[in-house]
Amino acid sequence: MVGKSYRYLSGTCVMRPILTLLLLILMSACAGAGTAGARQQGPLDESTEIAPFIEEMEKRHGYPQSELKEILLQAKVLPEVIELISRPAEAKPWYAYRPIFLNETRIAKGVEFWKSQHETLARAESTYGVPAEIIVAIIGVETLYGERAGRIRVLDSLATLGFRYPKRAKFFRSELQQFLLLSREERIDPLTVKGSYAGAMGVPQFIASSYRRYAVDFDGDGYRDLISDPKDAIGSVANYLREHGWKAKGGLAVPASVSGNGYKSLLEQGLNPKIPLGELDAHGVSMINGVPVDASVALIELDLPNGSEYWVVQRNFYAITRYNHSKLYAMVVTQLSREIRNRYMMQAG
Repeated sequence: MVGKSYRYLSGTCVMRPILTLLLLILMSACAGAGTAGARQQGPLDESTEIAPFIEEMEKRHGYPQSELKEILLQAKVLPEVIELISRPAEAKPWYAYRPIFLNETRIAKGVEFWKSQHETLARAESTYGVPAEIIVAIIGVETLYGERAGRIRVLDSLATLGFRYPKRAKFFRSELQQFLLLSREERIDPLTVKGSYAGAMGVPQFIASSYRRYAVDFDGDGYRDLISDPKDAIGSVANYLREHGWKAKGGLAVPASVSGNGYKSLLEQGLNPKIPLGELDAHGVSMINGVPVDASVALIELDLPNGSEYWVVQRNFYAITRYNHSKLYAMVVTQLSREIRNRYMMQAG
């Protein structure tokens, strides 16, 4: 009895400070979370966030401080933006991602968009070497042909991510700079433009730096209007792809089968097509359709409900991933483009 009582009391004596310590840690964590939450949701701080940004903009780009301050004081911090960027669609498995974009609505509307813009698409294909169906599919995936260009003010998205999302704050502050410069150059009202949670805007969903660098005035009216002009959007998508390595009449992706375990080392080499075609067979990879013998390729794996499917992809597929760095995105654009082209040709013929 004495022994048991002693052990019990000793355990209590040991556990009590441990429990107290754990309680203090928990209370501290909750307080920290509350502080972080308040920090995430509160308005931009004029002295610690807005002022240094304004000084940098004036120093680097000659942007008037008073004008910039007036704009930034109207920026709103939106916690929903951080929530959205933390769970992108590309995090889904292929079998769940594919039907979001490859469906009857996007195919049918894609055909109608092609018909309504056939002259512009033909000119873009001739100028940049990018097939009409690829341009159409990208615009279809991005904004449903301009119908869903975003509901969040770009200023708010970029301010939120630039000042309250430490993981990529440097990138988004840079994009905020680019957006403000773009607004001045293209006579865009920075207080009214809406876009995605990541600050992409317009019919083709260009981020500000891409807008400034790759957008083209494809209708010759003196403005590069990606917000509401489908012609400029078409030319700009084609120009973007060409500038990122698209080759006219180049290949995209062909289905493949694998055997053994050698193919796994090819998957580890990423999306950039640098594997000589002749190495595939030695690694247990075979294809139904042919690829030019001098081509360099990459191998990708896509998740199915009960297994995987494999594709050998080429340079033009990689160019699409420069638009969105996801194999899922590039594959859904590839497959949607083929469905749209088949439907368009069938109706035209």
